[in-house]
Amino acid sequence: MTRLKGLDLLALGFMTFALFLGAGNIIFPPSAGLAAGENLMPAALGFLLTGVGLPLLTVVALARVGGGMDTLTLPLGKVAGAILAVAVYLAIGPLFATPRTAVASFEIGVAPFTGNKPLPLFLYTVGYFGIVLFLSLNPGRLVDRVGKVITPVLLTGLLVLGMAGVFAPAGEISQVTDEYRSAPMVQGFLQGYLTMDALGALVFGIVIATAIRDRGVNDGALVTRYSIIAGIIAAIGLSLVYLSLFYLGATSSGIAADAQNGGQILASYVNHTFGDKGSLLLAVVIVLACVTTAVGLLSACGEFFSKLFPVSYRTVVIGFGLFSMAVANQGLTQLISVSVPVLVGLYPLAIVLVALSLANRLWLSQSRIFVPVMAVTLIFGVADGIGATPWKALVPEIFGKLPFAEMSLGWLTPALITLVIAVVVDRLLGQPADSNLLKTAE
Repeated sequence: MTRLKGLDLLALGFMTFALFLGAGNIIFPPSAGLAAGENLMPAALGFLLTGVGLPLLTVVALARVGGGMDTLTLPLGKVAGAILAVAVYLAIGPLFATPRTAVASFEIGVAPFTGNKPLPLFLYTVGYFGIVLFLSLNPGRLVDRVGKVITPVLLTGLLVLGMAGVFAPAGEISQVTDEYRSAPMVQGFLQGYLTMDALGALVFGIVIATAIRDRGVNDGALVTRYSIIAGIIAAIGLSLVYLSLFYLGATSSGIAADAQNGGQILASYVNHTFGDKGSLLLAVVIVLACVTTAVGLLSACGEFFSKLFPVSYRTVVIGFGLFSMAVANQGLTQLISVSVPVLVGLYPLAIVLVALSLANRLWLSQSRIFVPVMAVTLIFGVADGIGATPWKALVPEIFGKLPFAEMSLGWLTPALITLVIAVVVDRLLGQPADSNLLKTAE
């Protein structure tokens, strides 16, 4: 039986960390820290719950079912499960997230040197996706190329940036803003929610499992165990990055008081602390973080769609890579404006799917629980998604009066009520007949 050695397991954890760490993960903490100010710790704790806790739970849930979202959605039925899986893979892949890695890394890391113009963006995306495709076309080498080569360079840049933020702050901790005054943990929770890493974890689960199997590990229990260990290593790394960047933002009000986003805060800090060389450091960190995330997304899409349709992994990766490059050239503002409503609608479904999967041993019939709870979550998730568009007036007023609706969590109460009803019905109906027959056959 093949087992991973300590260094290989550490490299797997580094690869998982790099897959999750994109531009958004580096941008959101400084802006949240600047706004939270004196309420830094509760805001950071809320951020860690959704920015680290939810993705880790998702990796655990996927590891338990073998690493694929298609297995995770089986209780919904083949058609509904496939539709949800396709929606998540397209949203987190070629439609939104993968193109965003390119255009975000350009605007933050490269545009300060070249100017934010169409021609430099086009040339950058050609080179960017050329590298991403090269790494993605050989998924069996991901651990070696990402975990052992790229990630150490990325970690070095992050270490320099994080250590500087902690030990060489630009100033004193700022005053708390109004939005973080009364409920800082809730606001931090929402900022972590916006990273959409739980959706990313649904996609990366199959990449992690495939990387383990490509190292010669075929035992299902070991694949599950190694996936969870890799998730824990990534969670520790992400937590350290987030906490240092939160503190960096909270102490940068004197040099970045007018910053509109975390990228501007980071740019102001590195220029203040390191001078012109700081901009180069930031560019390296942002570009490497985005490249590794894009590689993970394309690899996962290639694995998923090549199994779902009669097309090769190579065809899917190249096709989605070229499509992502075209979308990226539409610009970051346009891309975000279109993607936010879709992601807001999908995220509650991902949270509920993972939560129900982790508790699957409590249900007598998986479908009796999953189908009604996910259906109700879909309805209210779609309402939240429409509420994030210019057509939010179409959403009935009653949706806005639900508990936690002002926090974009209006779906939570209806989902919990449906879960309670479904559990009662599940117990009253008893063990499904097909389940009893299976046990008899065994």
